[in-house]
Amino acid sequence: MALLPRWFEALSFQAQIILFAVVFDPIGFAAGYLLAPEFGVEPILGGAYGLVIASLPVTLLVMREANR
Repeated sequence: MALLPRWFEALSFQAQIILFAVVFDPIGFAAGYLLAPEFGVEPILGGAYGLVIASLPVTLLVMREANR
């Protein structure tokens, strides 16, 4: 069973990367920005850390495409 929906698989690779970035980057930044004070970090730095973590799904997508 595939983890990604069939309509997502039908998109071109470039569209898949853009869709992942549009979805995960704002979520990662917002989560990092809001959670940073809990860890004693400035909020903007937490947002940057969140962006780094949010790039993980895009990296996994690129790795999956490279293995095809």
